[in-house]
Amino acid sequence: MHSIQRKSHFLGTKIKSLRKRNNLTLEDLSIRCIQMNPESAPSISYLSMIENGKRVPSEDLVEVIATIFQKQKKWFFDESLDAKAIDPTPETSAVKGMPLEPGFLFSDQLLQSAIPEMLSQTGTTGRQFAHILIRAHQESNQNRYPDIERAADSVGLKRFPLTLQDLMDITKRLGIKIKWFESETSRENITTSKTLKTVVRSFFDTPNIIYLNNLLKKIPARLKYDLANQIGHFILHAGDGARGPQVSGGKASVRRDHIGAPNMDAKDILFAWRDFECSYFAAALLCPKTPFRQFLAKNSHSIDIANKLELTTALIMRRMTSVSPYPHWHYFDAYPPGNLRAVYRGNGIPIPWGNMTSLSEPCEHWAVFRMLYIDDNKPSSQISILNSDEGRKLYSCHSIRRRDAAGNWHVICAGLDLKPALLAQGYDAEATINEIFDSCNGIGGSGKIPEQAKLQIRSVSKILNVGWISEGTEREATVICPRGTCCFPTTSIDDEKPKLKKELDKIRMSAK
Repeated sequence: MHSIQRKSHFLGTKIKSLRKRNNLTLEDLSIRCIQMNPESAPSISYLSMIENGKRVPSEDLVEVIATIFQKQKKWFFDESLDAKAIDPTPETSAVKGMPLEPGFLFSDQLLQSAIPEMLSQTGTTGRQFAHILIRAHQESNQNRYPDIERAADSVGLKRFPLTLQDLMDITKRLGIKIKWFESETSRENITTSKTLKTVVRSFFDTPNIIYLNNLLKKIPARLKYDLANQIGHFILHAGDGARGPQVSGGKASVRRDHIGAPNMDAKDILFAWRDFECSYFAAALLCPKTPFRQFLAKNSHSIDIANKLELTTALIMRRMTSVSPYPHWHYFDAYPPGNLRAVYRGNGIPIPWGNMTSLSEPCEHWAVFRMLYIDDNKPSSQISILNSDEGRKLYSCHSIRRRDAAGNWHVICAGLDLKPALLAQGYDAEATINEIFDSCNGIGGSGKIPEQAKLQIRSVSKILNVGWISEGTEREATVICPRGTCCFPTTSIDDEKPKLKKELDKIRMSAK
């Protein structure tokens, strides 16, 4: 009897340490077990009793858990405690702050005086600066905003998936009126040789009117997002109307700004933050955390689920970074000729030249830029080595080329830092990364992934339950450049103040 209790204690401790090491909840592990073998899958409460040594799992269940965590079955019955396997906090490459001295130079008064001058001298618009602040806030919070999640849950009641009719019913219940308008796309020159189309998709008028472009009727996934986004403004800000219109394409993301502005308008910060809040609300409403996390697990984080759910691929990718138990994600949205619109870096990956500059010939080694000019709309997975002064990193990314609502091609990319995952499984991450780098070095920056490294990455892919990581091992790995050592010089693009006010006034008059 004593022997059985001792064995159950060690076995439970090992299962619990593996689960926590991989940032899984009891519910997450239960769902993974159901995926592997529904007949032997445990309930959440039974899993808890196993971890606490109060129950001994069947051999079938141990085999399922061993497969999930890529361990030998006999490892669980070995009564030795491997410190590396038990430690729940492996090395992380998440963004870290650095204390700056002297502190008085960063006082509110001095910053408020210095920041507008800095922006004016560097040609940075107030809105671009606001996006930097928001990105830093996202990354310091690991893209988790429980208050906004709760607000969305109170409206959508965690129903998943929501249909377009469900959203229409929500607007009716909230007393929101919908008006439709006609507005065609226009073109904006972004360089001497490049143009992007621009279209106003939707906007909000106080106290309760959502204006929607008729063209969204042909794009249900985008229509659902815009509706959810504007519902977010009504819920979070009482529909006060203090926000900009939702626009696709062109340089509308920098509306109200122009290079060399002597002062930074407070509305630049307000509008940018409200755009972010409403966007996050829309994602939480359409993809409530718990059911969406379960859905991702059942589909191995495939982005094809966007079609099943009638949601945009961009929303699916962005939402992954917020609900995944694995925290080391990044997300990029690139437009030609080579600039980033949306950026999230929960894994601290350097930004390839930022979202304040644009390259006429961006480095093709970054998948997000390479795919801009490839006439292929199939998703592509890539394993990359980033070689920098701070050491080498190993990334897996999944990119796809899509058209926005205005008809412009852009590339969206979700990626993970694999180094923490390798360390969490007790692998020598440095040796693995160096082995892949050596295979790529001297052959144009690309090379085959060595078999041992390939096995480790595929093992991590199964543990994280992200299928496209394994897909990336089927092609050559690529060395990418960190910011500051890019292959081509950056060229800034002059921003202009878009003339939206007259267009919006015209829309209001013609809307039905």
